[in-house]
Amino acid sequence: MTESNLTRSPEMMSRGDSALLVVDVQEKLIPLIAQQETIVWNIRRLLDATEVLDLFVVATEQYPQGLGQTVGALSDLLGEISEKTAFSSARVPGLLASFSKREIRKVLLVGIETHVCIEQTALDMLSAGLGVYVAVDAVGSRNSLDRDIALRRMESAGAVLTTTEAVLFEWCEIAGTPEFKRISQLVRETGPDTSKR
Repeated sequence: MTESNLTRSPEMMSRGDSALLVVDVQEKLIPLIAQQETIVWNIRRLLDATEVLDLFVVATEQYPQGLGQTVGALSDLLGEISEKTAFSSARVPGLLASFSKREIRKVLLVGIETHVCIEQTALDMLSAGLGVYVAVDAVGSRNSLDRDIALRRMESAGAVLTTTEAVLFEWCEIAGTPEFKRISQLVRETGPDTSKR
């Protein structure tokens, strides 16, 4: 085998087979989440990348009458947001069918809370035969133990843990293109200053 006939690893996401699912980043819940500024910042960078690279994006809100709408920094970048009462976003009517129609086989999960809606969505989507990826710096819970155990449980069930920056480069795949230039600008952004906490 040579470099010229090397097939890209099926373990990696690509813009042709992947979607971003933004789960429940809502006004009344986000202030309670550890590292919420960093989580929202990373999700916003991923949303910017989906625009550059033309990836499919879906978003959900858990009982918005009680928990509020998606935070403004993200809602402005999203299209229609599906309301749900089930904790698993996989139960949103038509969601899995929309992935199938677009031949999406891998889903990157971001949002809150890691041990409730992210975890249940991940497990259901794995059960449905999708590859599930979780950006660990773009998910959160109120309690760090809940978050950490949920990440371990999802990984042991077959989900792939990754980071926002790794995803940006994985989706982009090659350097030297106008798209790479825009992705590298997202990578170089300075994150929220949380040093004063």
